[in-house]
Amino acid sequence: MTTDMTAVVYFSRAGENYGVGTVRTGNTAKLAEAIAQAAGAPIVEITRDEAYPAGYDETTAEAQQEQRTNARPRITLKGDIDALDKATTIYLGYPMWWGDAPMPVYTFLEGRDWNGKTIYPFCTHEGSGLGGTPGNIAKAAHGAKVENGLAVRGTTAQQDADATRHAVDSWLAQ
Repeated sequence: MTTDMTAVVYFSRAGENYGVGTVRTGNTAKLAEAIAQAAGAPIVEITRDEAYPAGYDETTAEAQQEQRTNARPRITLKGDIDALDKATTIYLGYPMWWGDAPMPVYTFLEGRDWNGKTIYPFCTHEGSGLGGTPGNIAKAAHGAKVENGLAVRGTTAQQDADATRHAVDSWLAQ
């Protein structure tokens, strides 16, 4: 009998964020922590080797340039990498940046074997929801099955832990 192993993997950015000011823990990191706690799953953070600037405007310029050029910045994974390698179910989180996931998420997706794995995308946003990211993830994660995702406003994830937990619990119960 096989056991379905799960892991929560996310990309997030602290510093100055849209709608919430300057934060120590990014919006998506807060949502990822709530999912990991509710699912009893280990957590892995995707970090960009060259950190984005702390300022919102500077990050915006750099990240938009990455999107325009379809860049794949170098990344490092932090956390329980062994659990990630064994997991067949991945909860994958990211902020929505101009209708898509940040480019470090695609570096992560394109650098792994996804055969036999299921991805549940989740994001923080300020109005766009998941947009077309589930389809983009399916294209980048060859062999993965991509399921229904969860979209939570970044302001909610950052400022309302009860509403965030409720959204996570409802999503996981589906």
